[in-house]
Amino acid sequence: MNKTININLGGFFFHIDEIAFQKLKRYLDSISRSLSDDPQGKNEIISDIEARISELLSEKITDARQVVNEGDIDEVIKIMGQPEDYADAEEGYANENYSYQRRTNSSSKKLFRDGDDKFLGGVASGIAHYFNVDTVWIRLAFILLAFSGFSIVTYIILWIVIPEAATTAEKLQMEGEPVNIDNIEKKIREEFSNVSETIKNTANDVTGKIKDGASKVNDGIKKGSKKANSGLQDFLDTLGTIILTIFKIIGKFIGVILMFVAAITLISLIIGAFSIGSLEIIGFENDFIMYPPFFYDSMMPHWLLTVCTFLVIGIPFLILFVLGLRILSSNVKQFSKATSLTLFGIWLAAVLALVFTGIEFSTTKASDGNNIENIDLNTMANDTITLKMVKNEELYYNRNNFRRNIDVVYQNDVKKLSSTDVYIDVEKSDSDKAYLQIRKYSEGRNKLKASKNAENISYNYTINGNEILLDNYFISEYKNAFKDEDVYIKLFIPNNVTVYFDNSTKRYLRNIENTTNTYDREMAKHYFIMTDEGLHSKELKALKEVEEE
Repeated sequence: MNKTININLGGFFFHIDEIAFQKLKRYLDSISRSLSDDPQGKNEIISDIEARISELLSEKITDARQVVNEGDIDEVIKIMGQPEDYADAEEGYANENYSYQRRTNSSSKKLFRDGDDKFLGGVASGIAHYFNVDTVWIRLAFILLAFSGFSIVTYIILWIVIPEAATTAEKLQMEGEPVNIDNIEKKIREEFSNVSETIKNTANDVTGKIKDGASKVNDGIKKGSKKANSGLQDFLDTLGTIILTIFKIIGKFIGVILMFVAAITLISLIIGAFSIGSLEIIGFENDFIMYPPFFYDSMMPHWLLTVCTFLVIGIPFLILFVLGLRILSSNVKQFSKATSLTLFGIWLAAVLALVFTGIEFSTTKASDGNNIENIDLNTMANDTITLKMVKNEELYYNRNNFRRNIDVVYQNDVKKLSSTDVYIDVEKSDSDKAYLQIRKYSEGRNKLKASKNAENISYNYTINGNEILLDNYFISEYKNAFKDEDVYIKLFIPNNVTVYFDNSTKRYLRNIENTTNTYDREMAKHYFIMTDEGLHSKELKALKEVEEE
């Protein structure tokens, strides 16, 4: 019959037989002796070891009346390991014939909240330890899912359900480290080292402040004043801590905003660069893409200019993204000097390429040019000229909208532009003859090139007796998309010649002076006769007189 003893181990009560108690006591005394030469954190280490032994025994003892026996202690010692690295402990233990071989046992990870690396509750850092990933990626996942509301609820639930790693043993289990003597001691000494360093730095700061302010201290300050100052200092310290915490939260929020905006921008740029630049590299052109004006008539291909635009915008946002990550987690390192210089060099080269292209584009619009063609009309007094606009049905139903009034077309497999910037005007002829003037306008680097561009504009019309059929479009070079090209049609007629504006001309009439002050679009479907005072419509004049009455 063995005598049983009630013990308190790590905050839990156990019934243990006398032989097992003596063995456990010798084991703990041996560990204590192994730490005697370096007493820093000794009590903390022993306390954590006792807590871990208590946890192991609790797993074995399922009934409160069950007694811990010698075999249970042997299994615990095998798991915890022997302090054989310490000579004193090894000798003491050898005398008791406990020659268990030390071993490093594996320990499965457990999910805890990490209170030492937390932004709110330490949930993200705990999950990061469990899955062995960087904490910043778990936090980023919660942030990205926060817009759905799912991650907020999940985070709160996990915060409530998952316990915080409070003891050294729990911190080791959280990190997947074996909970034995070596790791417990190592963990505690690391924590003590960090605390000591913090205390040392704080002491140095306080000492420096005391030395700097020593000359200002009055020897006659009373004890009551010191207490008052101490209370005021505590209040100010607390207030400073609150303000600092608020600034930290604001800083984290700014980091989230920077990361979110930068990520959306970078993703958009990558998709845009792929859909535009890469497709042109393989020879595919998208007619629905509207490039910036300076892309046209440039010596550089569109795909290269697209890549340069991506780099000019993307590199700064990449830096902002990394900056946001660094605000959220100190584990994210900044770019190395070589990487920073390389990115800056690439960005500067892309900026210079775009600047050069922009300057080149501005020179292509430096001068105006016109090409004028006059066509005589066999018209006599009292004749009526009819103006009609004709549209190309094939172009109309197969157009690829480029921008307002301009479409992309192909002629003999050559990419061209079709524009409806055609305008009609009517003026009095300076002679007794009627004639039609076609003026084509364009821009260029100089007068000669501008005139050449205007001459290359293709515009067609047909004259059938007194009926003039005008195309409602013209064809131009694709590179001249932003050279503000237009076709101006002006009909010059002498007195007593009548002109009829067909309804098809309605949107093409521009600034036509007339004696009845009729708006351009209202002139369609009406007859106007040229007089000394200008175009005159008896019908519209009579109508206006009736309206005025």
